[in-house]
Amino acid sequence: MKPGAFTQLYIHIVFAVKYRERLLTKEMRDELYKYVSGIIANRKHKVIIINGMADHIHILIGVNPNDKISDLIACIKRESSFFINYKKWFRGKFH
Repeated sequence: MKPGAFTQLYIHIVFAVKYRERLLTKEMRDELYKYVSGIIANRKHKVIIINGMADHIHILIGVNPNDKISDLIACIKRESSFFINYKKWFRGKFH
C-alpha cells in the first residue's frame, strides 16, 4: 500500500459443522474461540468478536489488507479442524 493510505475493512465469516450437527459444547466453543483468535492475530488481523452456537461459529474481523482473505479462511479452517481433532473431542474425524 502507498504511504499515507488508510484501509478499514471488516469481514463477517461463518463456519458451520459438517451437516450442521450440534457438536460444539459451550466449553469446547470457548477454547476454540481463543485458538481461532490466536490464528487471526498471528496473521496480523484484528479480531472484533467471535461467537456462535453448537453447529456454527461467527467471526468478525478487521482485515489486514496485506493478507489474502482466501488464505486466511483456508488457514482458519485447516488449523481449527486440526486443533479439534488433536483435542480428541469426538470419536472419528471432525469436519
